[in-house]
Amino acid sequence: MRTATAFVASGLGVEAFGGSLLPPAVRTGLAALLLISGAVVAVASFVQWISAERALRTGRTLPVPVMAPVVGVVLVVCASVLVVEVLRF
Repeated sequence: MRTATAFVASGLGVEAFGGSLLPPAVRTGLAALLLISGAVVAVASFVQWISAERALRTGRTLPVPVMAPVVGVVLVVCASVLVVEVLRF
């Protein structure tokens, strides 16, 4: 949930404070990607938590976290776009 909150806060921050640094289309695209990713990570973390609780209660192995690669890809995309835009500025 901390990661989801960070994505949402980052999306709001990019939209609110990226005005002079980023073109409007890039700013809106990054903000949308971060906000949508925050929502997806929040839902996935809840599902992961339920699966882990069930596994612990029944003595099974814990489930593999499937969102870690997705979070990594989102961060790489956002960082790459920001680096390109900052160097263009």
